Amino acid sequence: MKKKLYGRYIVSDLEICHGKPTFHGTRVMVADVLEQVADGLDWETIIEEWHGSICKEAIAEAISLSRQAFLEHVDDYTLELSVV
Repeated sequence: MKKKLYGRYIVSDLEICHGKPTFHGTRVMVADVLEQVADGLDWETIIEEWHGSICKEAIAEAISLSRQAFLEHVDDYTLELSVV
């Protein structure tokens, strides 16, 4: 399948950004916005930096889907504790 929908705002298309998830109608990669959120940028600042091509609801959807993916794959991120 060439195009996949992940929600109202997030899609992937093999012809856009090599199939990486982007916000619908843009070339703004979801991973880039999530990194900005993780860096502590205010959502309004993020929206301004992308020239208004994304909205608060799109950012919220990206965070929600990221949470869901993390919970479904939490064991993939488990670190082993070393006992001294």
